[in-house]
Amino acid sequence: MLSVLRVHLPSDIPIIGCELTPYVLLRRSDNNYTTDDVPETAPLEGHFLSYKWYRVQSDKKVAICSIHPSELATLQCIGCVKAKIPVAKSYHCTPKCFSDAWQHHRVLHDRAASAVNENGNEEEELFGRFNNSVSSASLTNGSAPMYPAAVTHRNGGETWFEVGRSKTYTPTADDIGHVLKFECVVVDAETKLPVGYANTLLTSRVIPAPSPSPRRMVPVDGMGHLDADGRITSSGTFTVLSYNILSDACASKNDLYSYCPSWALSWPYRKQNLLREIVGYCADIICLQEIQSDHYEEFFSPELDKHGYYGLYKRKTNEVYNGKPNSIDGCATFFRRDRFSHVKKYEVEFNKAAQSLTDAIIPPNLQKTALNRLVKDNVALILVLEAKVNNQPVDSPGKRQLLCVANTHINVPQDLKDVKLWQVHTLLKGLEKIAASADIPMLVCGDFNSVPESAPHALLAMGKVDPSHPDLAVDPLNILHPLNRLAHQLPLVSAYSSFARTGGLGFEQHKRRLDSKTNEPLFTHFTRDFIGSLDYIFYTADSLVVESLLELLDEESLRKDTALPSPEWSSDHIALLAEFRCCKNRYRR
Repeated sequence: MLSVLRVHLPSDIPIIGCELTPYVLLRRSDNNYTTDDVPETAPLEGHFLSYKWYRVQSDKKVAICSIHPSELATLQCIGCVKAKIPVAKSYHCTPKCFSDAWQHHRVLHDRAASAVNENGNEEEELFGRFNNSVSSASLTNGSAPMYPAAVTHRNGGETWFEVGRSKTYTPTADDIGHVLKFECVVVDAETKLPVGYANTLLTSRVIPAPSPSPRRMVPVDGMGHLDADGRITSSGTFTVLSYNILSDACASKNDLYSYCPSWALSWPYRKQNLLREIVGYCADIICLQEIQSDHYEEFFSPELDKHGYYGLYKRKTNEVYNGKPNSIDGCATFFRRDRFSHVKKYEVEFNKAAQSLTDAIIPPNLQKTALNRLVKDNVALILVLEAKVNNQPVDSPGKRQLLCVANTHINVPQDLKDVKLWQVHTLLKGLEKIAASADIPMLVCGDFNSVPESAPHALLAMGKVDPSHPDLAVDPLNILHPLNRLAHQLPLVSAYSSFARTGGLGFEQHKRRLDSKTNEPLFTHFTRDFIGSLDYIFYTADSLVVESLLELLDEESLRKDTALPSPEWSSDHIALLAEFRCCKNRYRR
């Protein structure tokens, strides 16, 4: 007879909006085991499984710490109450928790006061982009009503409400602070009566999804890099997001991120938190790196489709990778269907370029060694998009506004400096060919795994690499010679360097977050092992101008006792977002 041997959850800390999927181990009558679901519509051996979820509601009210959501709150900030800041952000678990968070917490008070003075709508200004609340109507938890009219069970000072009748359950805002109970029982398909005892488990208290303080768009002086007599001819602005989201395969590897709570590192939590953040930026174009193929197909593509995005994906090649095929990551580019249409796609596989290179310049007896060094499975995805006006393409060919967007992840070990530089040079040469065929604005986005002042960064930002650059000392295959070949003609400028070209007292705090030599952010990657900039958005300055940038994080805005990823930020990288305007000026490097 079918029997349930074990039920458990991967994480016993449930988070609002993150689906709970229990692991149920079954034993069949032939003593074989299975974890497959057995619904009433497809019974097994004359039996099926029945599930129920309950919320235990104590007569005693509870509040959750806004900083450490797995802890109960013991004090409340009265200033938050007076400023009408959402009450969930006013709770803290200990006086030390409140004291440590004060510098960060005080910003909420300042912004609330500023928002009231400016427009009287502090709620939307402060929390519109990262709203934790999850609409109960948008969640499906089986056939049980979300708000049952009758009490299911009462035991002492606790009341149990039935909240779901499917195997999975997604906690709602009503569950915050409460324990959930999962019940699984074998049912006879003919009599519809339970067989044996119900297997149950209890969760910890449901916590709200932690949310960081929203990052604001900061207007910049876009004229800084144009000729003094330049006149901008506008065709509207658009925004571009670039973000390495940290694949689950990497996040789960060894104990690299042991400082992050296990529940915050789990993919069911991170995918929802990442989606909230990405959607909250309202970007017109989204370039994501390190996105697994299964996560693109099963989650990001359908979810972002609901928000009006169309996506294209390029998976890494798998000549080096030896893990599960579905967990191979790649690059995904999404764009809003009402702002752009897809014209053309180019896929760059650096493995193929490596094969062509070795065939051309490496002696046959050394080609295997050369390929072992050059083949790293990295790719780039290049899209040509056409801007729409009033959600419609422009009829006149002469007035069409095209845009080329390159998205890449140059993931190469740090000791292979020659390979990293060769890959960047190969990508730029491909973009030059596209530029030669059409006068088209270009964006080059991604995680280049290259710090400012490195040779790849110099090639991107300066158009060439100084022959005396120390990175050029590593070239065992002689693929970087002659050195004067390491150049390109694209007028690329790093978007975030615009902060350094902007004057005024209001920009001093942003300039302090830039490297004084390169004008790049001090960091876009923040772990305990490495803090520095690896991610960039480059643009062709003869056809685009930066209007605004998403403010950078500083180290104080990240928790003193942790790094990235964290419960608030679900990647070890930070997102970059820039607003651009098309122009007709010619740039001089």
